Amino acid sequence: MDSYLADRRSIDDLMIGWIRRDLAQWDSMRELFHPDGVIEITWFRGLFTDFVDASARMGESDLRTKHVITSPVVTFRGDRAVAETNAMVVAENVALKLGCLSHNRFLDRIEKRDGIWKIVDRRSIYDMGSFTFPCGIVDIDTTAKYPPEYAALAYLLDRSGFPVTGAFATKGSDLEATIKRSAQLWLEDKQ
Repeated sequence: MDSYLADRRSIDDLMIGWIRRDLAQWDSMRELFHPDGVIEITWFRGLFTDFVDASARMGESDLRTKHVITSPVVTFRGDRAVAETNAMVVAENVALKLGCLSHNRFLDRIEKRDGIWKIVDRRSIYDMGSFTFPCGIVDIDTTAKYPPEYAALAYLLDRSGFPVTGAFATKGSDLEATIKRSAQLWLEDKQ
């Protein structure tokens, strides 16, 4: 039981460690993932090390973000685990006088290597989102280019110079089911 609690605490710390991004603690953030770790979210797909560099560039832009992270639901199998974690992304671009609130879930594949748990794969599933207007109502293009679950976030990212391309998992979508099925097969080492 002590081992389970230690493993569980390590994984909780990984999820909550996302605050390192909001605090611009880039070296500490790199410690969340194994060196070959990958991430796929609205504005970035690729190696986590490259994501940290891109996040630092975003941190120097007019776009500000804050992540609110909950405790994860974790399934263990040996030195592998899958965690699903509720999160909220609060974002605003002060130059555009526009913001958004996005509710998503991170689905992480986590591995214990050399006794240390780190993330190897992070995907985001988008549940819902809305615009915020920190300085009063501003005009937005209401053309439905993205699914409603992440339309506000994608619009703000695009307008801020961080293009969103491709489709992403949304609550109840076939893509969500595919991502979860793939994670379960990975957990069972059947890939």
